Amino acid sequence: MKKLLIAAALVMFAFTGFSQTPDLRRKIEVTGSAEQEVTPNIIYVAISLKEYMNGKNKVEISTLERQLQKAVAEAGIAKEDFMINNLSSYNWVDSKKKQTPDFLASKQYRIKVRDLNAINTILSKVDDKGIQSTGVDGYDYSKLPELRRDLKIKALQAAREKATYLLSSIGEKLGGAIDIQEIDNEPLNQPVYSNMRLFKAAPMAESADAAEPVDFKKIKLNYQVRAVFEIAK
Repeated sequence: MKKLLIAAALVMFAFTGFSQTPDLRRKIEVTGSAEQEVTPNIIYVAISLKEYMNGKNKVEISTLERQLQKAVAEAGIAKEDFMINNLSSYNWVDSKKKQTPDFLASKQYRIKVRDLNAINTILSKVDDKGIQSTGVDGYDYSKLPELRRDLKIKALQAAREKATYLLSSIGEKLGGAIDIQEIDNEPLNQPVYSNMRLFKAAPMAESADAAEPVDFKKIKLNYQVRAVFEIAK
C-alpha cells in the first residue's frame, strides 16, 4: 500500500510539473479584419389582406387571396415561396361572430422574392382596398457561406500582414502561427429598410411599370480574427 501511495504521489508531482511548464516562446498577438457590402438578393415580404365593405357587399378574403395567388404565380414565384404567415381575427373568433355582416377577416402571407421591385407588380394586380399592410419581414444573401469563408481568410491574411510589418519595424521576423481565434460578430438577420419605406400597391387600373422602384440598404459583413504568431529566432 505504501508503494502505491508513493507511486501515485510521483505521478501527481510529474503531472503538476508538466502543467506548470512556462511557454518561453516569443509571441506577437494581432487582430485582422475584412469587410464587404452586399445587396440582399433574397427578400421575405409580408403582405396582409383584409376583407372590406364595398357598399353593402363584403369583398371576401377568398376573393383577395385568389387575386394574390394568381399574381404570385404570374410573377414566376414558386409555390413553396408563397405561404400563409398568420390568420388574424379568424381562428380565435367565435363561429357565430364570423357569420355577422360586420366581421372582417384578414390573412397574412409571406413571399420569398429575389427581385424586390416585383412586389409592386404583384400588388398592382390585387384590389388595393383589400391590402391592409406590406413590409419587409427578413432578408438573406444566397452566396453568404462563400462570402463568409472568403472574408475570414482575408481577415487572417490581414492579421499575418499586420504582424509581419510590426515585427519588421524592429528588425524581427515572423514565425508560424501558434493560435487562431475567430471573433464572433456575425451580423443579425433583421429587416433593413431604406428610408423606412414600405411597399405600396399601385391602383389596379394603373400600369405596374409606373410603380416607384424600391431601394434596399446593403448588408455590411465584417469578420475579425485574433491570431498569435511566434517571433522567429
